[in-house]
Amino acid sequence: MRKMPLNRILGSHGRQLLIIFLATTMSAGCTTKPAESNDSASVNLEYPYKIVCTIGMVSDIAREIAGDKANVTGIIGESIDPHLYQPTRDDIVAMSGADIVFYNGRLLEGKMTDTLVKISRHRPVFAVTDGIPDDRLLAPAEFAGHYDPHVWMDVSLWIQAADFCRKSLSEFDAANAADYQRNYDALLTRLQALDAYAKSTISSVPNDRRILITAHDAFNYFGRAYDIDVRGIQGISTESEAGIKDINALVKLIVSRKIAAVFVESSVSQKNVTALIEGAAAQGHDVTIGGTLFSDAMGTAGTYEGTYIGMIDHNVTTIARALGGIAPDRGLNGRLTTSTSNAKENSRGG
Repeated sequence: MRKMPLNRILGSHGRQLLIIFLATTMSAGCTTKPAESNDSASVNLEYPYKIVCTIGMVSDIAREIAGDKANVTGIIGESIDPHLYQPTRDDIVAMSGADIVFYNGRLLEGKMTDTLVKISRHRPVFAVTDGIPDDRLLAPAEFAGHYDPHVWMDVSLWIQAADFCRKSLSEFDAANAADYQRNYDALLTRLQALDAYAKSTISSVPNDRRILITAHDAFNYFGRAYDIDVRGIQGISTESEAGIKDINALVKLIVSRKIAAVFVESSVSQKNVTALIEGAAAQGHDVTIGGTLFSDAMGTAGTYEGTYIGMIDHNVTTIARALGGIAPDRGLNGRLTTSTSNAKENSRGG
C-alpha cells in the first residue's frame, strides 16, 4: 500500500485545520508530529466501500457520484447545527472505519477540527470546498479573516464542490473513474436546471420586496447568486449572539420597507425571528413568518427535501412565494412535500 503525504490528502483547507490543531496542541505544552496517511488507491478495496461525510449536503453529492460503488453515511443529520456539533464516540468510530471521509470545510465543522485531523493520519480526508477557487468565496469582515462556509447556497459553487468529489473518488478508486464521471454528468444536468430555476424564480419577486431576512447569515452566497438582499439576525456562525441593537436595526428596516415576511431556519432557534415580529408589531406593522428554510441542514431523510436539490428547491420556492414572486406550489420538480400556498397568502396580507 503506497503512502500519501498528509498535506496532499487534506488539501488547502485541510492544511488550515492542521495548523489550527498543531497550534492548539503546542499551546497546551505538547507537540504532534503528523504521520503520513495511507494512500486510498488500495488494491484491497472491497465493494461497496465505506464513505463517511459530515453534513447532509456533502453526503448527498457523494452518494450521487459514488452510486453503487459505496455506502455513504452522514454524521450530522436534519435539524442539527454543524457550527455547534461535537462528534460523538459513534461518529469517531464511523470515521475511523471509513475508507474515505468528506466534509464541507472552511471551518463549518469547527468543533470537529481535532477529530478530522486525527482521522486524516489513517484515512483519506477531503474538504469538498477545496474544489472552489478562493476568488469565488466570500470573506465577510466579521468572520475574522475566514471564508463564509455556506457555499452550497449557490448552486453553481456546489457544482464545483461536486466535481471535486468526483475527482477525489476517481483518484481513490481509479478503476471506476468512468462510472464516477457518468454519475457526475447526470447530476450536473439536474444541478444546472436547479440553478436556472433559482435565478428565474427569485427574479420574479418585485424589486421592492426582494429582501430576505433569516435567523443567521447562511444565505449570503444565495443572495449574491440570485440577486436578493440578505440580512441575517445572527452572524455567519450560530455561535455568535444577536444583540438588541442588531434586532432593533432589523425591526426598523422591516417597518420602513414594509416587509411582509421573515423566515425561520430548520436548524436554528426561532426566538430572534419572533423578537423581530413582536418588535414590528409594536410599531404598527404586521410581518409574518414566510416559512421555514433549510440552511445548515437538509430536510427529513427519505423525503425530497432531504436531498440537496429538494432543499434548494424548497428554499427558492418558499422565498419567492412568500415575498410575492411566482413559483409552482410544489416547486421545480413538483415534488415538494409541503405546500407553500399558505405562506404566500399570509405574506400578501402584510
